[in-house]
Formats: sequence, structure tokens, C-alpha cells
Amino acid sequence: MNKQATIWHHLSAAPHRSLFLVGALQGVFTLLWWAFDLMGRYGIVGSAPIWSTTPIWAHAFLMVYGFFPFFIFGFLFTTFPNWMNGEKIKSRHFLATCLFMAGGIVMFYAGLFIGKPVLAAGIIAMLTGWAIAIMALLRVLLNTEAQDKRHARVASVAFIFGWLGVAAYLAWLLTDHSLFIDFSRQAGIWFFLLPILLTVSHRMIPFFSSRVLENYVIVRPYVLLWLMLACSAGHGLLQLAGMPQYAWWVDLPLAGCALYLSWAWGLSRSFSVSLLAVLHISFAWLSVSMLLFAAQSLMMWLNEGERIWFGLAPLHALAIGYFASMVLGMASRVTIGHSGRPLVLDHFTWLLFLGFQAAAVFRILPDIIPAASSLGPILYLCAGAVWLICFTLWAAHFAPIYWRARIDGKLG
Repeated sequence: MNKQATIWHHLSAAPHRSLFLVGALQGVFTLLWWAFDLMGRYGIVGSAPIWSTTPIWAHAFLMVYGFFPFFIFGFLFTTFPNWMNGEKIKSRHFLATCLFMAGGIVMFYAGLFIGKPVLAAGIIAMLTGWAIAIMALLRVLLNTEAQDKRHARVASVAFIFGWLGVAAYLAWLLTDHSLFIDFSRQAGIWFFLLPILLTVSHRMIPFFSSRVLENYVIVRPYVLLWLMLACSAGHGLLQLAGMPQYAWWVDLPLAGCALYLSWAWGLSRSFSVSLLAVLHISFAWLSVSMLLFAAQSLMMWLNEGERIWFGLAPLHALAIGYFASMVLGMASRVTIGHSGRPLVLDHFTWLLFLGFQAAAVFRILPDIIPAASSLGPILYLCAGAVWLICFTLWAAHFAPIYWRARIDGKLG
């Protein structure tokens, strides 16, 4: 077997391999593109580049729909059947998902230079790959006799909303109607990513904790999961309805649930095992972000002038602090475990994870501390640079594992 065939054999041996590899590359490319745009915009390197679409919405799309889904699909293609003791996802399905979505991302980048028709073609390819993934997951969900399908059902519904969010972005490109871009960005955060990661956190954090912490009692109250999901949907609906000043009604309960679960799941105890701590620290960002969202909404409700308090700090605390950290924590665990290596997070990866936390702090600091607002552009660039460096090093560290055989000689 030649080298190329061997690499393809390993990449197709398990769902997470190809999808995590593309996700790792995409994480580097999207941050490079965004850093290039920011440097041009702030006059650090040349002048602001001209793109075929609004750069802020291209950045949002690339992060929400073009980065996280590769890791989420790779993770759930692996664990979804295990949750219900169902049939494994077939290689033709996860490889088709990966190829269509990766091809779509390549066309999206090309379209930023060439024009909207190429952008649209890239999104259509992504929608195709996404649809293949949803059908594969639904086939597992509907063809198993498992008694507990609650987490799987929530994840399936969230994936459908994610597909609708991508479709809405395509509709916005074609019509320039603000209704579509509003739905796309709200659906991506509140109907897709947050429900998915809440569900995965609720399922996996107490389970992983019970495997390594002595005398650990699993706390997994479904009533809190349903409440948090309802609050997430409520926030998105209030944003779509143009009533963000009332979002604190749902943000405060969600923050309270997250704080309780961080305590009940043993945040302080998790620091004894770094591979577990990364998940608990990531989840702790959820309560921080929702408290910031609640405070922002309350300020609007109290009509404290026309200023939007905290700017984009709540969103970046959620997106970088919770979403990105949790995805990278889970991806690291899956990569280590499914490559036959001991389930131990090495010191280098732990330092990279701490770098991700620093990037989140750098990004939100100018928006929450008035004294730091004058340093906003510098800190924004620092946040992007730290995230780019840490993620590039993470990708370089883990990517070769995906095209190599397991070190224990097992399949997968």
C-alpha cells in the first residue's frame, strides 16, 4: 500500500479523523483571514481589504458554521451511536459530509475574492454535506431501541436548526434581506451551538468526572437541561423579535443553572486532572457569559442612556470561552483516547488551553472595563494573535495523529 493510500486508510478509519483534521486546518485559516482583515482595517498592514461580502458576517459564518461543525460532527459521529448502542456511522456518510463541507469552505474563501456566486456555491456544498450528516444521525436515532434518547433528540433538532441557519445565510447573500442574516446569526448561537454544547456538557462532563474522581456522585438533572434549552431558545427569539432588553428574563435563569452545575459537577475538584479540568473550566465560561448578557440586557431595560453596555464581550465570552474551549477540550480528549494513547493531557496542551483562556480575556476586557477601551484595537489584535498561535500549535500537535495508525495497533 503506497503512502497516499495509507493516509487515506487512516483518515477513513473513524469519523473524527477526517473531520477533526479539516476543523484544525480551518481553525488556522479562518483566524489568519480575520487577522489579515483586522490588520488592514486598523492600518497596521496596508489598507482595509475589499471583500465580496461584509467581513464581519463572513467572520461570523466561518466561525459558527465553518469551524465548530467539523469538530461537533466528528465528535457526535463517534459518540452518538454509543449513547444509544446503535449502529456505527458508515464511512461513506462521514467522508461525504467532510468532503462536501470542506469543499464548500474552500469555495467560500475563493468567493470572498471572486464574488458572491462562488460564495453561494460554497454554501450549497456545505448544506449538502450537512444534510448527509443529519440523515446519518437520524438513521441511528430512529433505528435503535434505546430507552434514553433525550440527548440524541436534542442534538438532532439543533443540527436541523444549524442547517436552517446556513440556508438563511445563503438566502441573505442572494437577496440582501436583513431578516435572513438576523435569523442566521441568532440560530447559529442560540438554536444550534448552545443547545448542542449544553447537551454534550450535560451528558459527558459528569460521566467523565465519575471515571477519574473518587467518590464522585453523578448529578444530571434533566429539568435543568430543559430549562437551559428553553432559555437559550428564548434569548434567540427575543433577539429576533427586536426585544433584547427583556433577554435578562431568560439569561439570569440560564446563568443560575450553569453556576449550580459547575458546583455540582465539581469544578474545584477537577483541577487534580487537567484533561478533566479543561472541560469544567470551559463550562464555567457559560455562567460568566450569561451573567454579562443579563447585565447588558438589564442596562437596556433600565434605559441607561443609548450606550450598549459591554459591547460584544458577552458574545465572545460565550463563543471563545465556552464554545471554543469546550470544543477543543473534547477534541483533545477524543483524539488522545481514540489514538490508543493514555488519557492524560500533556503539559504543552494544557499551556495551549490556558492560552485560549487568555485570548478570551483579551477580547472581552476592552468592552467591560472603560479604562481599557482605548486599548481596544490592540487588545483585539492580541486576542486574535494569541488564539491563532495557540490554535496553530494545537493543530500541529494533534493533526498528524489523524493520518497515522493507532499506537496500540487497534482499528479506528
